[in-house]
Amino acid sequence: MKRILTLSLVLLGLAGLVFANGTQEGSTSKGSPIVLMQNKPEIGAALSAYGDAWSKTSGIPITIKSIGGTSNGLGQQLQADYAAGDMPDIFVIQGLQDYKQWQSILLDLSGQKWVDQTSVPFKDNGKVYGFPVSIEGWGLAYNADLLQKAGIDPKSLVDYGAYKAAFAKLDAMKSALGINAVVSMAASPGMSWVVTDHNFNSLLSNGLPYGDLSVVNALLAGNVDSSRLTQYANWVQLLFQYSDKAILTTGNYDAQVNAFATQKTVFLHQGNWVDPNLKTAGVTFKMGFAPHGSMNTPTDGIFVAAPSFYVVDKNSKDVAGAEQFLNDMVFTPAGQDFIVNKAGMIPAFKNIDLEPSGPLSKSVEQWMKAGKIYSWNQYYFSGDFRSQVLGPIYNQLATNQIDEAKFIQLMTDAFKNRKN
Repeated sequence: MKRILTLSLVLLGLAGLVFANGTQEGSTSKGSPIVLMQNKPEIGAALSAYGDAWSKTSGIPITIKSIGGTSNGLGQQLQADYAAGDMPDIFVIQGLQDYKQWQSILLDLSGQKWVDQTSVPFKDNGKVYGFPVSIEGWGLAYNADLLQKAGIDPKSLVDYGAYKAAFAKLDAMKSALGINAVVSMAASPGMSWVVTDHNFNSLLSNGLPYGDLSVVNALLAGNVDSSRLTQYANWVQLLFQYSDKAILTTGNYDAQVNAFATQKTVFLHQGNWVDPNLKTAGVTFKMGFAPHGSMNTPTDGIFVAAPSFYVVDKNSKDVAGAEQFLNDMVFTPAGQDFIVNKAGMIPAFKNIDLEPSGPLSKSVEQWMKAGKIYSWNQYYFSGDFRSQVLGPIYNQLATNQIDEAKFIQLMTDAFKNRKN
């Protein structure tokens, strides 16, 4: 199946990322060691193995560094590397705010062969700077077998009221279902990206046409829709109320995913990127994604986009080697096998016919085919704002230091007083 990354929908959302100019420079001394720094620890081992094999074939040494699993961990490491004059040759940006930070050193990739094979590159002023790592999506992942035992149809989970009733029913059946909690979700300081990236996006785009930035632009201007924020706060509180409290307040990525994998929770607040983890854990139960219930009215769709982009430092000692690495990932059998089979990702390139086998990736593709998807808009806000300003607010609610009314007040104040 040719990827419906004629997701003109996705393209529509990412086409809005068009701002200041970039320039292209770069010398090419092929054969110099290349360093790639990326933010997906779940594919770190597979990417390192692919890098080793690629090095043997190409004759170009490459080192893979995976910095992820903590809020803004990659951004902080890149800042430290830049200050030390030791930037990686290839690294990851997650959207407009990251691009603005690094645009002065980014290589113009417009002429690369892979550009014609994707509809979702990162563009600025008509030039291509970012190679889409994959297509990803999330809603609320569910264990279909446990929902069936409880007599709950996942197709009914499209709004706040439906989730509230379902969560209460599941909570009352914990012993019968063998679960510890209804939801596996993390909101600890080191895991704040779960709430400040993924859950936060429910406020920004849920129920809106793909690419609609009306809520984003209003919040960037300090204008808060109190009704929408209140509905969103209800959703956050509901998730927190029925989450495993240890995982919610102190759990790491592995703990969060493992609770779902071992069927100790019915729902998981993560995206299709956990497929490799679930495969390693030997999971066999049926699963899929249901929409986020952050609205009182039905929102029948999940959040889908190109989540991150590889960019090349134009000052790299081996620009040609870095360019070859990216092209080989798209056009060689080994590269395609890595993207789809080894890393379990949904490819962002139409020439790749392989399809992921992971159940959550398959669910994302089903939502895409149905055209029921919403934008990723969280990256219009800086990483520092999300992690340092919003993160503590979510954490205070998760740890019962504040109530829902205070959460709404603090969120409102954060948008009105936003400085970054």
